[in-house]
Amino acid sequence: MSNGISVTGQLDPYEWSNEETAAYEAAIEAANGAVGAYSALIASEEAKPDPDRTAIEAARAAQSRLAQDREGLRSADPEQIAAARVSFAQLARDVMAGIA
Repeated sequence: MSNGISVTGQLDPYEWSNEETAAYEAAIEAANGAVGAYSALIASEEAKPDPDRTAIEAARAAQSRLAQDREGLRSADPEQIAAARVSFAQLARDVMAGIA
């Protein structure tokens, strides 16, 4: 709230279909899965006797980018949501496989 004016009170209503809601939630979960994959990578690296600090910082930077990408998702943009869902899920698989 700024100057006594509610920002959310100024938003136009938006009706979500069940399909849009499910797709948006799936995209958010895919992003969270990718963030989690990087968390696992960080934990694994930190557990080593001589952790690679460069790899850890790169993984943390990737997590930050993913958080920004996740925040940029727009429920009213089905193409963006579909693309994000696919790319985040693939990224999580790649990180866990040691590809990314």
